[in-house]
Amino acid sequence: MFSVAALYPSVEPYDGGWLEVGDGQRVYWEECGHPAGKPAVFLHGGPGGKSSPLARRFFDPSRYRLLLMDQRGCGRSVPHASDPAADFDVNTTWHLVKDLETLRQHRGVERWLLFGGSWGSALALAYAETHPDRVSELVLFAIFTVRRRELDWYYNGGAAAMCPERYELLLQPLGGPGFEGDVIAAYRRLLFDPDPAIHLPAAVAWATWEGSTVTLVEDSDMIISATDPHSAVASARLECHYFTHAGWLSDDQLIGHAHRLATIPGTIVQGRYDLVTPAKNAWELSRAWPAADLQIIPDEGHVGPQVFAALVAATDHFAA
Repeated sequence: MFSVAALYPSVEPYDGGWLEVGDGQRVYWEECGHPAGKPAVFLHGGPGGKSSPLARRFFDPSRYRLLLMDQRGCGRSVPHASDPAADFDVNTTWHLVKDLETLRQHRGVERWLLFGGSWGSALALAYAETHPDRVSELVLFAIFTVRRRELDWYYNGGAAAMCPERYELLLQPLGGPGFEGDVIAAYRRLLFDPDPAIHLPAAVAWATWEGSTVTLVEDSDMIISATDPHSAVASARLECHYFTHAGWLSDDQLIGHAHRLATIPGTIVQGRYDLVTPAKNAWELSRAWPAADLQIIPDEGHVGPQVFAALVAATDHFAA
């Protein structure tokens, strides 16, 4: 895996547990850094990703009080989306926004910095546009706003022009390269089939496509990490569920409502050659949110060491 030398040393949480958020859901949270430091919250990607020790390393532990939360249905939160009994009707963008508010109040935070990339950037924007008075700053990367054209680019042929051999593997569970139709809708039928012989290979194929395209140069460790069957089922189901419903957002909602961020300073970090969430998304957001500083990393993809270094510089800047 690529170098993470620019990040802070790993730290352990000093508090954490499970928080009842309603609808039979318990979300896992943890807190690390300095108890009297600047409050911040890390929003992981997916939907369906999880918090990890790596996430804690973007923040100076002597200056930040960092909260992390595994969103509904994934990571250590319960019930897990791989559970056949999981209720996806109570897992939407607006449930997650509510959960963040519940966590903020539970931990006695007045205002916090939001940090998120990819799906985490979409969730950060949804929260900040709903509760701008609770946000001190935003640090976002790999901008994703769940618009139909973004989903079509990645799943219905646009990105395939760059990775045709990987895209054919994505189409295999759908019958191969001759498949015609909406990949997301077709995968939904497979991923929610109760038969493991059907949903498991579909989940692994979905996760392999994602794992093979998130870095500028394909990273085998990233692919292996993404395709663990237990987590692959949860992430693939949640992503497909959210994308089928366009994140419960109108098509241009997150950028169209960016005027609500007018008084919130921010940093947007974007890899020029991001195959998953193209740089145009970040450019359009920056045009709608002049208070943000856009940094396009010239030789990077969705994630990578230079993106990470720029994110650490941003959190260092706002810590001051």
